[in-house]
Amino acid sequence: MANPDPVEQEEPLDPVMERIRRKMVLLQLVSGGILFVCFMAVLAAVVYKVAQKPDTAPVATGSPAVPSDQPINAAVSLPAGFDVRSVSLSGSQMLFFGAIDGQQKALVYDLSVGRIVADVAVGTAP
Repeated sequence: MANPDPVEQEEPLDPVMERIRRKMVLLQLVSGGILFVCFMAVLAAVVYKVAQKPDTAPVATGSPAVPSDQPINAAVSLPAGFDVRSVSLSGSQMLFFGAIDGQQKALVYDLSVGRIVADVAVGTAP
């Protein structure tokens, strides 16, 4: 026989090595069990998060929802006699810079709420 059966050639381990082998098998089983429990906990957390429905309305991001088929229609009521010098847009807010009765002002109009949200007098410090 050129290739003898390896099972027949194995000799029993001495008692010290057998005890170490048993400890290693036990350690492997415990580690596998802990890993399985952790995996199930993560899986349960993912299922829990996916199954939850939002309790509150979504928070506004600051920009109004723009319909896909038409633009937003809005009308800004500026004070009578307000001379607009420049306009700028940032997100859902428009800044109108100008003058009224010789005093410089900055008016901030918010598209999401549909009104002027700030009226700032611009001048130099005394």
